[in-house]
Amino acid sequence: MPNERLRAVLASTGWTYAELADAAGVDPKSVERWVNLGRTPRRTTALKAAEALGEDVHALWPALRQARRARTVSPELVALYVQRADLPVSVFVEVLAQARQRIDVLVYAAVFLHEAYPRLNDLLIERAAEGCMIRIAVGDADSANIHQRGREEKFGHGIESRCRNALTHYRPLLGVPGIELRTHGTTLYNSLYRADDQVLVNAHIWGVNAYGAPVWHLRRNSHGGMFDAYAGSFDAVWETARPVGGSTHGTD
Repeated sequence: MPNERLRAVLASTGWTYAELADAAGVDPKSVERWVNLGRTPRRTTALKAAEALGEDVHALWPALRQARRARTVSPELVALYVQRADLPVSVFVEVLAQARQRIDVLVYAAVFLHEAYPRLNDLLIERAAEGCMIRIAVGDADSANIHQRGREEKFGHGIESRCRNALTHYRPLLGVPGIELRTHGTTLYNSLYRADDQVLVNAHIWGVNAYGAPVWHLRRNSHGGMFDAYAGSFDAVWETARPVGGSTHGTD
């Protein structure tokens, strides 16, 4: 199927196949195939082409938003996303909605969840009512590690505001049986979103906001694997975290 969006951009800007090929470092025949056959270039090539055209790379090639299938890396790896921005919020929601026993969330803020899915608290309340034990740990805005993270991301005090916003989003859950809310001040290497035997791991990269860092979706395959390593990491942070007043204490 032709890439009509790319065709229209080329027509409106006056770019030729040869000019775009030169900007992207490919043969003009490749650009022709992008347009007429709907071929999707490699991500690095697509980024060069999109930058040259002044367009959003995902608008030109939506397929680049899709998860890359795991090869023989690990039997626990369900999917790998190049950056969190490639991952629809619906994936987070679907994973959490499948939980029947446990939901664990470890973040600094992750306010994107509530902003993109305002019913998140309702979902968590529903899961708790069905017997899920839910533990949520958000960043302590007064922690030195939070302040350092803000400097690394070049957001300054912005991350502190996001941590406070996250706490505000979750406060209506205080007192709900089965849900416990804590704040932590750890150096966070990954944000974790666990639902039973599945976990979405958002890596943290120095100087890069979490939305620009990779996400891997894991499903527990055997004891002692990658999943258990991240689950153990959550438990270790949880032990250091401070309960927010009004939380209902669940099992750890």
